Amino acid sequence: MSQSQPQAAIRRKLLAATRLAKPAHARNGRLLPRAWFVTDPKRTPDPAAIAARLPKGWGVIYRHFGARDRCTVGAKLARTCRQRGLVLLVSADPALAASISADGVHWPEARLRGVRKRSPRFIETASAHSRAGIARARTLGLDATLVSTIFPSPSPSAGPAMGALRFRLLARAARFPVYALGGVNERTAARAMNYSAGWAAVDVVMSGWSGG
Repeated sequence: MSQSQPQAAIRRKLLAATRLAKPAHARNGRLLPRAWFVTDPKRTPDPAAIAARLPKGWGVIYRHFGARDRCTVGAKLARTCRQRGLVLLVSADPALAASISADGVHWPEARLRGVRKRSPRFIETASAHSRAGIARARTLGLDATLVSTIFPSPSPSAGPAMGALRFRLLARAARFPVYALGGVNERTAARAMNYSAGWAAVDVVMSGWSGG
């Protein structure tokens, strides 16, 4: 089996899961992506290379964690996202988001207290780990939440997995766009799409769209 064949299988399954997601819109009327590629400075040192292969309409959340090259990497990523028709959010850095003309900001749940809109054109999302976290994001006027951890994940930052059933119940009760994050891959993504606006992931996107 060639390298491209397993990648093609991953892509097919993820794209099929993505089509099951419930369409959702931001407050500014823009259609929200049904899938988000979440970057990481160590695992995705060149996020633009992955973004250049993603389907039109998908989203990218750029997490730089204070990396020294964040401005140059972010600017390159922003150019690629504009060329590909992708939505780009910058994690916890509205100044960088504005400077590279990104589409908005993604907030860690711990940073939600006191968050206000920085720009009327921005899309703003946040992470959440419970019903209370989802409600806080909605009260603050954000556009969506990425809820984790859904499935078991080897990520050191992942918490205990809540499972697909609990996530679907949270998504149904939220009356607010929520995305599945944590352990999402080509085998699990479809299980979380009932009532969900889509999914977000790091590794499986690299597995499916890293070339080949």
